[in-house]
Amino acid sequence: MFSNHNNQSIKTMLLLENKVAYISGGGSGIGEAIAKAYAKEGAKVVVSDINSDHGQAVVDSIKKDGGEAIFIKADSSSAEENKRVVEEIVKAYGKLDVACNNAGIGGPAALTGEYDVNAWDKVIGLNLNGVFYACRYQLEQMVKNGGGSIINIASIHGTVAAPMSPAYTASKHGVVGLTKNIAAEYGQLGVRCNAVGPGYIATPLLDNNLTDDMKKMIAGKSSMNRLGTPEEIADLVVFLASDKSSFTTGSYFIADGGYTAV
Repeated sequence: MFSNHNNQSIKTMLLLENKVAYISGGGSGIGEAIAKAYAKEGAKVVVSDINSDHGQAVVDSIKKDGGEAIFIKADSSSAEENKRVVEEIVKAYGKLDVACNNAGIGGPAALTGEYDVNAWDKVIGLNLNGVFYACRYQLEQMVKNGGGSIINIASIHGTVAAPMSPAYTASKHGVVGLTKNIAAEYGQLGVRCNAVGPGYIATPLLDNNLTDDMKKMIAGKSSMNRLGTPEEIADLVVFLASDKSSFTTGSYFIADGGYTAV
């Protein structure tokens, strides 16, 4: 009897049980951590990524641990691809409850007056246009569902400058603004929309682009004197995806170890 009661208690603790949860850029880094966190909380997980091998590996890992997940290869900078992803999710699971739009790129480093125009278009095309395209079709479906939660991954550079990265800064500011607009428009239709602004997180992206000394210097700029982990961002996303944050919409949550507090 005690055992059954205990099992029941564990079951009711899952925050995303019976929910269908999507993550773009889910093949590595923060996206991978979010996909796995979704699964741990009982969601049916849909992972998309431009890299099939990475995305499928995350799905395989979730399944190995007893979770349910599918992979959809997609280019998040394409309106058509975003539309197709939502259609495939509904075909597989009948609905879409949670969407986290995470896919993004940093772009090259240069002063604004010297920034390559094609590079600008590429960064804006994925980081801002891609998030709009995703939300466009996710919202359409969530209204049909009667509600849902969208979490857009912005950055601390949705509020402060990233010198030498004008396209990145502009795109992330845009994501924050778009998020607020969606929240204002869809609050009475049962759809919540929030943005998360990670600081510097220990991911392959950082490892591949920065030396150990550079990472140490960046870590020193946060009051916690360390880089964040993908799992710390994933935990915040799960909270915003869940009914625990039912009165929270239009907000921009910075998770940066105190980087922007000073």
